[in-house]
Amino acid sequence: MNHNKEFEYLVGKKISGVRYMTDDEANDFGFYKKPLVIVFEGGDFMLPVQDDECNDGGSALFFKRQKNGYKETLIYTT
Repeated sequence: MNHNKEFEYLVGKKISGVRYMTDDEANDFGFYKKPLVIVFEGGDFMLPVQDDECNDGGSALFFKRQKNGYKETLIYTT
């Protein structure tokens, strides 16, 4: 199944900020871990979660393309 069309709304969105979730936000979500929050222009945001039921904040892997492959960086929770 091709999911590309499902996420087309992300194409062209501009990131306006990157930060960790605040204590108040974590309490509102019921999270113990505070993940990275990617904030887009207009106030939309995206964050990694532990599972598809959003049971807690999760870590993310970022892959930066380099000449000889990719450099992998773990974006951890706090």
